[in-house]
Formats: sequence, C-alpha cells, structure tokens
Amino acid sequence: MKDMEHNKAKQSSEATNPEEMDEMTNLQKEQTEQVEATPETDNVADDQEALKAKYDELNNDHLRLMAEFDNYRKRTLREKAELIKTGGESALTAILPVIDDFERALQNVRTSDDIKAVAEGIELIYTKFMAYLSQQGVKPIEATGQPFDTEMYDAVATIPAPEEELKGKVVDCVQTGYTLYDKVIRHAKVVVGE
Repeated sequence: MKDMEHNKAKQSSEATNPEEMDEMTNLQKEQTEQVEATPETDNVADDQEALKAKYDELNNDHLRLMAEFDNYRKRTLREKAELIKTGGESALTAILPVIDDFERALQNVRTSDDIKAVAEGIELIYTKFMAYLSQQGVKPIEATGQPFDTEMYDAVATIPAPEEELKGKVVDCVQTGYTLYDKVIRHAKVVVGE
C-alpha cells in the first residue's frame, strides 16, 4: 500500500497535463477497487474450507481402508483356522484303507494256523503303507554304513568299529528316522562305530 501511495505521489508530481492526471487517478482507483474487491479474509476462509473438505475426504478413505484391512485380517484368520482344523483330512482318509487291511490281518492272525501266510499279508500291508507315505513326501533315512551326521542321526550308543572303514560311521540303526521333503521329521537312533 505504501508503495502505491509513493508511486501515486511521484506520478502526480511528474504529471503536468490534467488529462494525464485524470488517467493516473482512474488507474489508481481501479487498482484500489480490485484490492478491496478481493479481501484476504475471503481467500483464507475459502482455503480453510477446501482444506477441511480434503481432510474429510482423506479421513473417510483412511477409515474405509482400515475397515477393509480389518475384515481381510479376520477372514484370513478364519480360513487359516479352518485349514488347520481340516487340513489333515485327505491324509487321514487315505490311511483308512491301510487300517482296514490291518483289521483283516488281525482277524486272520487269530483264526489262521499258517504263520507264513499271515507274515506275507502283514508285509503287503507294510509295503502299501510305505508307498502311501512316499506319495506324501515321507521317506526313511538310510543309516547303516553312512557317515555319522548329527543333523540326521541321534547316537544312542558307540561301539568299537568291527572294521576300520566303519570308524565314525553308523554301524546299526535302532529306530528308523524319516524326512518330509528333505526336512528331518524324526532323527534315526543309531549306534556309531569308534
């Protein structure tokens, strides 16, 4: 404002012609009217309203997103609990025929005099069960004659090695270990040669 007044005073002292004076005065009036027509308080109020509207919009979006995420989290927890509860169903239903075979074998053991036939039946059941485990990714750990590895075997005893090449190797397997897709699920209990 002071600059405008200073410029006005300067222009009025320089202007000698009355027409130029009128022209400058009209120009100054227009500038003053423009400044008065757009007061700063209106701009600030408009800006605040626009910012509040933007804030409300972003806040609503945020609340909706939080609600959607919470619903997603609850749904996945429910699905996970259901999978844990019923996940082993297919594995268990595939074992049921093996159980049926065992029941028939037990009936035959009680009534049959032919021990050789019963032994063959039990071997068939064992073979069928091992085939099922193999399909599920479960495999026995080879132990006898292998170098002792604490990742695969649990040593239950050590004995003097019967042969020189069996030192530090597994001499006998007391209990078979198993892997599930190359992960040890049960360590083999072994006797190690010294």
